[in-house]
Amino acid sequence: MSGDSTDDDRCPVEEVALVVPETDDPSIPVMTFRAWFLGLTSCTLLIFLNTFFTYRTQPLTISAILMQIGVLPIGKFMASTLPDREFKVLGRSFSLNPGPFNMKEHVIITIFANCGVAYGGGDAYSIGAITVMKAYYKQSLSFICALFIVLTTQVLGYGWAGMLRRYLVDPVEMWWPANVAQVSLFRALHEKDPRSKGLTRMQFFLIFLAASFAYYTFPGYLFPILTFFSWVCWAWPHSITAQQVGSGYHGLGVGAFTLDWAGISAYHGSPLVTPWSSILNIGIGFIMFIYIIVPVCYWKFNTFDAQKFPIFSSQLFTSSGQKYDTTKILTPQYDLNIAAYDSYGKLYLSPLFALSIGSGFARFTATLTHVALFHGSDILKQSRSAIKNVKLDVHARLMKNYKQVPQWWFHILLIGSIALSLLMSFVWKDDVQLSWWGMLFAFALAWIVTLPIGIIQATTNQQPGYDIIAQFIIGYVLPGKPIANLIFKMYGRISTIHALSFLSDLKLGHYMKIPPRCMYTAQLVGTLVAGTVNLAVAWWMLGSIENICDVEGLHPESPWTCPKYRVTFDASVIWGLIGPRRLFGPGGLYRNLVWLFLIGAFLPVPVWILSKIYPEKKWIPLINIPVISYGFAGMPPATPTNIASWLVTGTIFNYFVFKYRKGWWQRYNYVLSAALDAGTAFMGVLLFFALQNEGKNLKWWGSEPDHCPLATCPTAPGIAVKGCPCF
Repeated sequence: MSGDSTDDDRCPVEEVALVVPETDDPSIPVMTFRAWFLGLTSCTLLIFLNTFFTYRTQPLTISAILMQIGVLPIGKFMASTLPDREFKVLGRSFSLNPGPFNMKEHVIITIFANCGVAYGGGDAYSIGAITVMKAYYKQSLSFICALFIVLTTQVLGYGWAGMLRRYLVDPVEMWWPANVAQVSLFRALHEKDPRSKGLTRMQFFLIFLAASFAYYTFPGYLFPILTFFSWVCWAWPHSITAQQVGSGYHGLGVGAFTLDWAGISAYHGSPLVTPWSSILNIGIGFIMFIYIIVPVCYWKFNTFDAQKFPIFSSQLFTSSGQKYDTTKILTPQYDLNIAAYDSYGKLYLSPLFALSIGSGFARFTATLTHVALFHGSDILKQSRSAIKNVKLDVHARLMKNYKQVPQWWFHILLIGSIALSLLMSFVWKDDVQLSWWGMLFAFALAWIVTLPIGIIQATTNQQPGYDIIAQFIIGYVLPGKPIANLIFKMYGRISTIHALSFLSDLKLGHYMKIPPRCMYTAQLVGTLVAGTVNLAVAWWMLGSIENICDVEGLHPESPWTCPKYRVTFDASVIWGLIGPRRLFGPGGLYRNLVWLFLIGAFLPVPVWILSKIYPEKKWIPLINIPVISYGFAGMPPATPTNIASWLVTGTIFNYFVFKYRKGWWQRYNYVLSAALDAGTAFMGVLLFFALQNEGKNLKWWGSEPDHCPLATCPTAPGIAVKGCPCF
């Protein structure tokens, strides 16, 4: 055992100092047979579940915490039953059972499992692009080309992670809050659970797993209205305005709530593992946007002819309020038919959708300004050669005992993935539409923005996106090419998402003293397995579920409406097919939203100035403009009710329970999150295979969405829409 820290080298981040162990035993075996078997199994299972659920009306991202808890009894069982004699393979001896199941094996299994979350969960854009190409544009894409797309974006992200390790893993200030939750859970599961009143963590997990599993039969099948309970619509059944305000699916969700864990955690993940300061920032942004900005723009100023359309919708519209038919302006080569577009008319967005795009402009520049002001000097210091002389904390000092991963290992992956991506742009040029120089442009954009976004995530547990910016830029450069726009976003934005997932895992390995070369192996193998299974599951679902993602062609109660991918398709139309010049350029209806680039760049400045004037006020630097703007990110496909329910749940557990029942919170909070994820996921899969896939759907009052049919109606005079009263 090594490590005993001194006060001088302890981590200055209090949450880390309280939770992360400051000792290490380098003799503990890590890459055991048990770790490989359970790791690959966990990765495969999670990637299947997360890919499966991402196509549903209420998508569910299942975190690796599920596997973190679930593999423990299996690992202990294997340790007690596997033979301990040694085998020889290629001249090297190993044992199936090198002793008790240990914490480092458990961490490596979780690293494998994290690959199943990153590539099938909330940001599965690689599969999103392929889904849009096949399900929406009806493109005949080959499986080999799709596999190239998925794997090269992931491995490219791994290359970025290797290049940025010393900025986002080594510094003590980059503490990655979600990892501290995982470390806390590892210690709770492996260190002796003191005898005390109440349930053990494992008993608690199993009880709530069973309860969550049983309960999800109601919102998942028997009583779907529990997903969004919109009582305002029942009180005013004939009022369009009331239903626009109260609808959980198509309105502002005022008064609506959800009793469905899938609805709560669908878009921002589990609220139980997000720091309270981040929840507060997001809540401020959400209230400003949903309850002030959007209503004023819609009802007071009729901004962008807003009243011709529903207040909240991911659909695209014509000037007369009808749904925009993109097939009328597409050529057989999936380009814009300019003559047909001029004849058919301009494209319009619902007001909340348009304003959400504007918030994305502000969020991008606010992120760059915030990082430059609050972290710029640290980045410059770490960029100089003097970085080698920076004082190490106890965790960095302990990690020096292991052989490091040479930088050229990452360079090989980076160069290889870039080379294969460029090859794809030549071999499948007609399918991907993006030429070699467009690929290089995407790589350059990813390299520029990964660091500042990583700093935000490493300190707040929130990841500001820049999808809109990536598509905005290439939309100006290559107008009229929607598939090229999708592919550019994947290589520009999605490689960043994967890089940040890898960096988070590297920090977890840093905290848990996992040998760096073991981390490299687990992450690389997990990436290749996850990417292949991710595509295989998506390919199977796209081929086997009739009319998947086609809301008009599906059964009314079908869960396979693909809200995430509908927005991906809409974005390809807005930024690729129509192009930002027509919508946001001079003369474009939405041109004034471009000013939000400048506003976003300015907003962090007063916060930074105040933090310098009043350095004793520690709460001022916690005002995080990029995270505040994240309060209205992801809508659509997320609805205001999804986010509001997430905020309320997070406030209950990470403020009130944490403050007044800290012992309970410390013992059970993360375990409860894992149990709710697991029970919901397993029942969702069971319902699909046992009932929904067989066409056995219920039809009664409680199976209809939220009884707010008028929420999708416009309020402007003279706009006639089917199913809506005409003024």
